[in-house]
Amino acid sequence: MSEKIYKMVSRAGVWNLVLGIIVLVTGIAAGTMLIINGGKLIKQKYEIMI
Repeated sequence: MSEKIYKMVSRAGVWNLVLGIIVLVTGIAAGTMLIINGGKLIKQKYEIMI
């Protein structure tokens, strides 16, 4: 019985680790894209004459 619980807990730990890595990579990618787009907007701001 305890072996079954041990396997279940270790699988849950692996899935938590995998999901954490996916969330981390997605967050870094989204942050990078936001910084790049923000830089482009600031650059275009100075080119606009009102």
